[in-house]
Amino acid sequence: MSTASGEIVRGPRAWVLLATLTLVSIFSQIDRILPYILAESIRTEMGLSDTQIGLITGLVFAVCYTLFSLPLARAADRGSPRLVLLACLLVWSLMTGLGGLAGGFVVLALTRLGVALGEAGGTPSAHALIARRIEPERRGLAIGLFAMGIPLGTMIGFIGGGLIDEAFGWRAAFIGAGALGVTVALLVWLTAGPTPPLRRPAEQTEPYVRSALRLLSVPAFRWLMVGALAVGFATAPFYTFTAPFLIRTHGLTTAQVGLSFGLLQGSTGVIGALVGGRMFDRAVRRGARHPLLAPAIMLVVGAVSTTAALFAQAGWMAIALFVPGMFGFAFLLPWVFGVGHRIAGPGKEALASSLGLVASGLFGPALAPVLVGLISDNAADVGLANGLALGLLIGPAFSVLTALALMAAGRRMGLASSLPSRS
Repeated sequence: MSTASGEIVRGPRAWVLLATLTLVSIFSQIDRILPYILAESIRTEMGLSDTQIGLITGLVFAVCYTLFSLPLARAADRGSPRLVLLACLLVWSLMTGLGGLAGGFVVLALTRLGVALGEAGGTPSAHALIARRIEPERRGLAIGLFAMGIPLGTMIGFIGGGLIDEAFGWRAAFIGAGALGVTVALLVWLTAGPTPPLRRPAEQTEPYVRSALRLLSVPAFRWLMVGALAVGFATAPFYTFTAPFLIRTHGLTTAQVGLSFGLLQGSTGVIGALVGGRMFDRAVRRGARHPLLAPAIMLVVGAVSTTAALFAQAGWMAIALFVPGMFGFAFLLPWVFGVGHRIAGPGKEALASSLGLVASGLFGPALAPVLVGLISDNAADVGLANGLALGLLIGPAFSVLTALALMAAGRRMGLASSLPSRS
């Protein structure tokens, strides 16, 4: 079929498109997590506290990300997701590069605002492209492949960031990642093809806010958003402070953390995303009545192992015990986005993704890293050992709460669920 009209593509063209979108996801994650692996170097050079590091990686990023996610999702659903994705990719890549030129906390925080602005529309517009171009029975796998960019980007960011930091300094890592991201925009332009606005019947052109409220009126989707809110508290501390924890508690270097933690995060995350996507597609074909049971179980297992990791006596043991949590977070993504898209219906996939990203990206990433930093700083002030581990217990607790919310959502729907008809 012709891609000029935004129709389904198959065969090699579909795989090329998915490979390009996965590359976009990889660079989005690299630009997002670089401050995590570089946190100690940035903190030392600029004289920052753990609380300030938590603000840069958490609150500053999350507030801007949340403010712009819904408007950019609307632009992707109503207009051309390719153009939205291109604009977002260019903005976050340029701002990542400028972060390497920052001379202090305020300027660095402003560049992270710019990265958040660009990335706010990345996932919704990519999901909108998948919904328009990939056949429905393969969308779980397609979302899994796109989600695979998160662990791959984390792995590359941790390994590359750590090695570049030790060889050339943290600023070179920011500048290099930004420059490479700009080149990916050309691939998007060449492979995505024109995506003109969808032609909708008059009864489907309700205001975007009303569409969002209508979607949130569905009990299953509301519980899905509660789960997304909770998982933000579970994942943000894990990715923000795991590297500093391993460096301080177990004496590892930045490069050692990047290689060991990054490789495991990348490999287990890729497997988790792909297995999750395939299992979701299979659940759709079977018409599973409890579609979120599998990711809920994975999250509970990850919570137990992560708690054990925080009090392990050896660095290698801690890293190994982090693996189930890494797998569970990646395994979760195709299920949550896939279920959300099915509830929202055609032409509103970016809206569903955006609401999920707002829920997971607002309070958790904004508050959890700051809370961990405050617990760590106060523990140090009163002479408690391993205060960072105490703060990081926030993650496993909210993983269990996420699992409970997913179970509640699953009980209220089957995979064939859809929005009720408008009265």
